[in-house]
Amino acid sequence: MIQHLAIFQQKQIRKTMYNNQWWFVIEDVVFALTDSSDPKQYIQKIKQRDLELSKGWVQIVHTLEIETKGGKQKMICSSTEGIFRIIQSIPSPKAEPFKKWLAKVGYERIQEIEDPELASKRTREIYIAKGYSDAWIEKRIRGIAIRDELTGQWKKRGVQENIEFSILTAQISQATFGMTPNEYKKYEGLKNSNLRDHFTDLELIFSMLGESATTEITQAKDSQGFNNLKEDAFEGGKIAEDAKKALEKKIDQKVSTKKNFLKEKQKKKLLNS
Repeated sequence: MIQHLAIFQQKQIRKTMYNNQWWFVIEDVVFALTDSSDPKQYIQKIKQRDLELSKGWVQIVHTLEIETKGGKQKMICSSTEGIFRIIQSIPSPKAEPFKKWLAKVGYERIQEIEDPELASKRTREIYIAKGYSDAWIEKRIRGIAIRDELTGQWKKRGVQENIEFSILTAQISQATFGMTPNEYKKYEGLKNSNLRDHFTDLELIFSMLGESATTEITQAKDSQGFNNLKEDAFEGGKIAEDAKKALEKKIDQKVSTKKNFLKEKQKKKLLNS
């Protein structure tokens, strides 16, 4: 997250959760990168210099309540994407490391589009750095590929809106695990983390089975349109559920568990402290 980037380590960047993503106080970011004694005035000067930013200002900012020492106060905030755009317009030496980082990320993204294997390699490196096992990483990478294949089929067959992708995904998860992704995150005590990054090996396996089965069903039936795809998603999820229940009966324990990678990392830190 943005608050962990090196250029902000010595400054407090206040934030709040809004629409399931972090929003950051723009004044704090400007102060961190410029040491301006009047961040509000500095922001106005940025908008005057950058007319395109000014035109799209209302699309990237919201006035939100932020916890302060004196209680909650309404402050102008922007999402991570909006903050990136604002920083691009800050002519300060302190902003240069951030701009170089954005350029590097953009360049790497272009490389990944030209050579998709690079994306897989970088993803693997990130998981290794976070401490995941090789066996878990292999399953996670395979799950990403299966997910991409499924969403590719959905796009070809009439799914366009993000909400429709979310509904279809929730349908598979509900049929497989008895919980939608949002319900699963609450079950595991997660907030803004990626749910699948905290799945156990078995949870990953049955998640893959549900999505892979859905892809095969959709192709076999040549389904078209959201409603038909929703039926396929339910059927694919039920196949995974049946396999999951058969295993649970054999091993006498549930596949879905509140044990997740985040909590295990926290336990290790406490034991080692």
